[in-house]
Amino acid sequence: MPTLMINGKSTPLDVPDDMPLLWALRDVAGLTGTKFGCGVALCGACTVHVDGQAVRSCVTPVSSVAGKTIVTIEAIGADPLGAKVQDAWRKIDVVQCGYCQSGQIMSATALLHAKPHPSDADIDAGMSGNICRCGTYGRIRAAIKIAAGQEPA
Repeated sequence: MPTLMINGKSTPLDVPDDMPLLWALRDVAGLTGTKFGCGVALCGACTVHVDGQAVRSCVTPVSSVAGKTIVTIEAIGADPLGAKVQDAWRKIDVVQCGYCQSGQIMSATALLHAKPHPSDADIDAGMSGNICRCGTYGRIRAAIKIAAGQEPA
């Protein structure tokens, strides 16, 4: 039985080692903010942080994250930069349907940790693979710039 460090808490989970982290988080740990989108790491809805890196939890086996720090959307606001991203999202009403937004916020926070003052090209690269069916990409870019302390275009 693997024990995972999820959102600052040691969490023993009675799951197979090859279970995707997404299902361990949602179905076993009860953390449903991380969403299932495609199941093949192409849409970004399932993005979480593992040791500070944005990863697609739908293709990440539980065994590969044992001993690592996992942060989900439920706890990203405890990270000062994550809180800035969430505030920027609310400030300019990024969300339309909202389904992809937890993954978008997780990717944006990881991007800003890596590049505190991203260019448009940095944002495009950092958010590549996060799909928004509603097309809120312009607002996502603006929110990232606001969280970075930059004026949105």
